[in-house]
Amino acid sequence: MIKVLLADDQALVRAGFRALLDAQSDIEVVAEAADGAEAVRQATRTRPDVVLMDIRMPVLDGLEATRQIAADPALSDVRIVILTTFDLDEYVFEALRVGASGFLVKDTEPVDLLRGVRAVAAGDALLSPGVTRRLIEEFASRSRAPLAPMSLDTLTDREREVMALVGAGLSNEDIAAKLYVSPATAKTHVSRAMIKLSARDRAQLVVFAYEAGLVRPGWLG
Repeated sequence: MIKVLLADDQALVRAGFRALLDAQSDIEVVAEAADGAEAVRQATRTRPDVVLMDIRMPVLDGLEATRQIAADPALSDVRIVILTTFDLDEYVFEALRVGASGFLVKDTEPVDLLRGVRAVAAGDALLSPGVTRRLIEEFASRSRAPLAPMSLDTLTDREREVMALVGAGLSNEDIAAKLYVSPATAKTHVSRAMIKLSARDRAQLVVFAYEAGLVRPGWLG
C-alpha cells in the first residue's frame, strides 16, 4: 500500500485528490495538510511514501516544507512531488534542488497523477528527460549569473560523463547507446554518481549537473 500525504491550502483540491487516490486498491491517503508547517508535522507523524506538495501555501510554503522534509534523515524514504499551476513555475527548480522527486501540474489527467504517484513511490524521478531539460533551460534563462560550481572530485571521469548526459536529458537507454555500453552499465554509473553526491534521485542529479557546469545552457555560451 502506497501511503500519501496531501498538502494544499485549498480544501477542494485536497478533496478531489483524496477521492481519486483512495479509490485505488494500492494507494491510501494517510493525512492532509493545509499549510507547509502542518505538512512537515504530518510527514514526521505518518511517514508517508509520497507527499503531494503545493508550492504556494500559508505559514510555511511548499518549498521550505520540502527542504525540511528532505533534510530530515528520519524521512529519507519520503518522496515529494510538487504540485504547481504552471509546469515551469519559478519555484519548481529550487524544489528539485532541495530534494523533490518531480512535479505535476494541478490539472494533470487522473491517470497521469496515479502513474506519477506509483512511479515516485517505486523510486523513479517524475521528470521526463525532455521536461527536465526544458525546465533547467527556462530557469537558466532567468538567472543573471551561474551558481558557484559544486565539487565533483569524488566522481570518476566516466561518472562525470554519464552525469553530463543525464543533465542533458538522456535516458539510461540513450546513454548506453551513446557510450556503447549496456543499459545496466549506464544505470550503474548513474546510481554510483547519485550515491557519491548524495542525490536523492535522478531529478536532483540533473540539478547537480547544471550547478557543476556539466550542463551548459545557452546563456553560458
